[in-house]
Amino acid sequence: MKHAALFFILTLVLGLFSPSISPAADTRVYELRTYVANPGRFEALLTRFREHTCKLFEKHGIVNIGYWVQIKAADGDETTLIYIVAHPSREAAKTNWKSFGADPEWQTARKASEEAGKILAKAPESVFMNATDYSPAIISGSADKERVFELRTYTTQEGKFEALQTRFKDHTMGLFTKHGMTHIGYWVPNDLNKGAGNKLIYILAHQDQDSGLAAFTAFRADPAWVKAKAESEINGALTVLQPDGVKSVYLRALSFSPIR
Repeated sequence: MKHAALFFILTLVLGLFSPSISPAADTRVYELRTYVANPGRFEALLTRFREHTCKLFEKHGIVNIGYWVQIKAADGDETTLIYIVAHPSREAAKTNWKSFGADPEWQTARKASEEAGKILAKAPESVFMNATDYSPAIISGSADKERVFELRTYTTQEGKFEALQTRFKDHTMGLFTKHGMTHIGYWVPNDLNKGAGNKLIYILAHQDQDSGLAAFTAFRADPAWVKAKAESEINGALTVLQPDGVKSVYLRALSFSPIR
C-alpha cells in the first residue's frame, strides 16, 4: 500500500510540474486542385466524383477535405470544381496518385464517364501546401445551418511574407472571429513556382455571401484593425497592388464534401 500511495503522489507531482503538452502539429501535405470541365460535361464530372472518385481516393490514402464550386456563374460555377485533399507527405502523394491512376475500378469509371465525350477541358491545376502553425484543426462535417465559403489568396511584396504571417497570428485571425467569420484552414504553398514564400491561401465560412461582405466591411473599419494594419505597414504595404494582391472567391460546398 505504501508503494502504491508513493507512486500515486509522485505521479500527481510530476503531472503538476511537467510542461503542458501542445497538440501535435499538422504535418500533412495538402493539395488544392482545380478542374475545369468542357461545356456540358460538368455534371458528369461531379457524378464521377460523387459515385467513384472520392471513394477511390480514400482507398489509396488520399484524404478528402472539401469540395466546392464557385457561386457566381461568371466565376465558373458551371465548369469549375475546386477541392482540397491531404496526404501524409509529398512522397506519399506521388505514390497515392500513381496507385489511384492504376486502379482498374478507376480506369473503368473514367472510361464509362467519358463515353459522351472528354470531361476535362485541360489538365488539373495542383498546388501542394502546408498548414500554417496558426491554422485550426480541419473539422469535417456540416454546420447547423447552410453556409458559404470564401477562398482567399494573398500575394506579398518581396520580403514581406513573414510580416503578413505575424499580422495574421497577432491580429487578423482574432478580428475575423470578432466579426463573425469562421476559420476553416490556412496554408502556404510548397513550391516556388506556385507561391512558396509569398502566398497565403486560406478559407473562411460565412452564413451567406452578403454576410461575408458585411463582415469584411466591419472588419476593415475596426479601429483595432486600422491600427494593426498601419503599424505593420510602416515600411510599405505587405501585399502587392490590386487586383493581384488579394483575391477572393465565394464557394458553395457540394453534397459529397466532408466540409459543408
